[in-house]
This record gives sequence, structure tokens and C-alpha cells, in this order.
Amino acid sequence: MSYPRENLAPGEEIVLHRHPHWKCLIGPFLLFVVITAVAGILGGMTTGSQFGSTTTMVLLIIVGVLWIAGLIWFFVRPLVSWASTHFVLTDRRVIFRNGILTRSGIDIPIRRINTVEFRHGLIDRMLRTGTLVIESASDDPLSFHDIPQVERVHALLYHEVLDLQEDDLVSRDESDVARASRRDEEGYR
Repeated sequence: MSYPRENLAPGEEIVLHRHPHWKCLIGPFLLFVVITAVAGILGGMTTGSQFGSTTTMVLLIIVGVLWIAGLIWFFVRPLVSWASTHFVLTDRRVIFRNGILTRSGIDIPIRRINTVEFRHGLIDRMLRTGTLVIESASDDPLSFHDIPQVERVHALLYHEVLDLQEDDLVSRDESDVARASRRDEEGYR
């Protein structure tokens, strides 16, 4: 699922778009495998039992319904949640959106970012993922977990912050030169 471009401001460009790392789906997948194994065992026990055909059919339907409920709740829901979670870096802001039925999000203007750091342990380093921590001018630090290639994202974000700071310095220098030029012109009149 890509991030909708209509949510961007005119002229705003996406630098990077990420979903959480696939490791978030390992737990739900393993739980789904366990649920499937249990449903298979219960189905086998039911068909091999001495129950009548109507009772066997009812028990198999119950096992099937429970398996489908487990599939939806423990596998499809986390998969859809993963696909609907977006971490987007543009040339103007950091955008984070998540949620399935109810959505929440946060936008951090790049100009307000003070500190960018990342953290990852041994397993995260092997999987090339980690936590990105962004501290803005007045807010508590925000942590974004399971960001794929967190070091690359950190570098790109830091690069965008530096580019904006350099652009601000250049525009200040240009305005200082323009003011000095106007003063010089006024002085010669």
C-alpha cells in the first residue's frame, strides 16, 4: 500500500516511505501456524471419534469457525495493520500514520527537529531494523519502532535537517547582503 499523494502539500516530495519491518509479522504468523495445527488435531480427533454423523459435522463446523476466527484475528488483522502503517519522510516533514478502522497520525516539520537517533540490538542489526527516535523543539522524543534500514532512514532524515539549516543560512546571508546593499544605496544618496 503506497502513501496517498493527495495528502502531501503542493510541491512536497516523498524522500522515503516505509512500512514497519516484516519481523512484526513473525509472531502472528507463528500463532496462526499453532492455531492451524490445533484445528487440524481437533478436526482429526472429531472425525475419528465414535460420535454420530450429525454431532461430528457440528463439531467440525465449530472447529472450522474457530479456525477462521483465529485466522482473521491473529493473522489478517496484524497483516492489514502492518500494511496500513506508514512512516514517510518528505522534504518538509516526517509523517507517521497507523490504524485500520480508526486512524491516528503525527506530522513533524523538519524545521522543528532537534535530534535524530536510532537504536537497535543484535537481532535488529542482523535484520537491519531498529527504533528511530526524533526529538522536536518542544515535544518529548517520539520513538518509531521496527523501521526497516533504520541507519539509512536516520542518515536521510539528518541530511534533510541539515539541508534545511543550510538553506536557512543561505537565505539569511542573502537577506543580509540585500539589506547591506540597500544601506549602501541609501548612504550614497
